[in-house]
Amino acid sequence: MKRRVLLILMALVLVFGISACKKKEEPKEETKKETKKEVVEEPEEEEVVEPDAANTNTLTGLPTLTDGAIGKRPVAVMINNAQAAMPQYGISQADIIFEIPVEGDNTRLMALYGDYTQVPKICPVRSLRAYFASYSEGFDAFMIHWGMDDTMQEYFDALGIERFDGISGAGGMFGRDEAKQAAGYALEHTGYVEGSMLPQVLTSAGRRLDLAEDKKDNAFVFNKLDELIPADGNSCNKASINFGAQSATLNYDEASKTYKKDMNGSPQMDSVTNEQLAFTNVLILETQISVRDEVGHKEVVWDGGGTGNATGYYISGGKIQKIFWSKDANNEKSRIHLFDENHNTLKINRGKTYIAVNYANRGTFE
Repeated sequence: MKRRVLLILMALVLVFGISACKKKEEPKEETKKETKKEVVEEPEEEEVVEPDAANTNTLTGLPTLTDGAIGKRPVAVMINNAQAAMPQYGISQADIIFEIPVEGDNTRLMALYGDYTQVPKICPVRSLRAYFASYSEGFDAFMIHWGMDDTMQEYFDALGIERFDGISGAGGMFGRDEAKQAAGYALEHTGYVEGSMLPQVLTSAGRRLDLAEDKKDNAFVFNKLDELIPADGNSCNKASINFGAQSATLNYDEASKTYKKDMNGSPQMDSVTNEQLAFTNVLILETQISVRDEVGHKEVVWDGGGTGNATGYYISGGKIQKIFWSKDANNEKSRIHLFDENHNTLKINRGKTYIAVNYANRGTFE
């Protein structure tokens, strides 16, 4: 009996032992190791800026120059803007037009043409004021005028302006519009320059035709070709500028994406092309303007103070934004610098530009 009990106990021990061994030998579940994928950051693509075509007009940023004008200097022409002188002609082809007050707070225009071989016949040509020269020098332009403010002769000489004065004839380019004279226009409203003669006159006079090295790039920093980016601000379908005795109004035309110009409430027309003046860009540059003599000649702070803090407005594509502007202090040959409100360089659209240099706070916008 004792032996049977012993055998039973031994059998139980053997069974439990085998069971325990099996439990120990059961393989553990393998834990899968997570493999972290290495994230490789792609480098940001740099904006590829295509170089402008060789025939790019430096005033507009558009490829419109004739072969003979590539790398050559532009032309600035002083134009009578008195109400009694209307209508003008030859002005619709201008690439840039400045409008600035003169005596009595009337205004005068300075029209710039980027292709010296394509300057049209222009009338009425008028006399030169010092501050217009301060701007034309920034474009390395030839200056065409009829008379000038003689009290600034030393200033003009010091600048070394290359100019042609209708009073001296200048190679036969100048004349009087007989039709206007017959219609009763005062003599000062009838002077013209025959722009087609300019290449011959420049060559005969041995004038430097090539642009200065620091003026061979675009006059402004432009947006890309074939894109029109509205100004970074509120809508602006109408900009009205009060110069004092005269006013300018720029109305946005959605179809052409340009601002069409009125003068004193009426469309400002070119009587030969029958086109209203129209601009892709409108710049209003505010500065200090005062009277400097008994005649009423103006003193214009043409560099905006030279600090980059003069205020202004950029209008394009149906919108307006406040900007800052300057020219290098006491350096007429410097370019006009444009900045946004964060003082970053402002890009403008390619095309024709109207620039009003005026008293502060004389603009209203709708």
